[in-house]
Amino acid sequence: MNNMSYGILKKALDTASLRQETISSNIANVNTPGYKVNKVAFESHLKQALDGTGLVRTDDGHMHIGGSDTLDPTVHKRTNTSVKDNGNNVDVDYEMAELAANNIYYDAVVSQLNAKYAMMRTVLK
Repeated sequence: MNNMSYGILKKALDTASLRQETISSNIANVNTPGYKVNKVAFESHLKQALDGTGLVRTDDGHMHIGGSDTLDPTVHKRTNTSVKDNGNNVDVDYEMAELAANNIYYDAVVSQLNAKYAMMRTVLK
């Protein structure tokens, strides 16, 4: 168990929280004319970080993972969904599915973190 794995799990929990906020905002704006859906990206950043093909370390205080260094989720507009007459592209069914998936993701990350803490408690006994 190293600090890097705890750092990644922390980032994953932060991502789940940001994703929850983003999806909730999308749903809340279902009737807002011209609103464009936001989406959180993290897993692709993590993959790039672990295989060394992506991100660049911008500060010595940032964690170092493989060939990469910064690992933060990003929010961007989702453009691959259809737009309604009012210019809004929120699909409530899709957002609710994303919300359910995010809850599963969060539970999985918490399980991983709990397992790491259980191992640490066993080692310290």
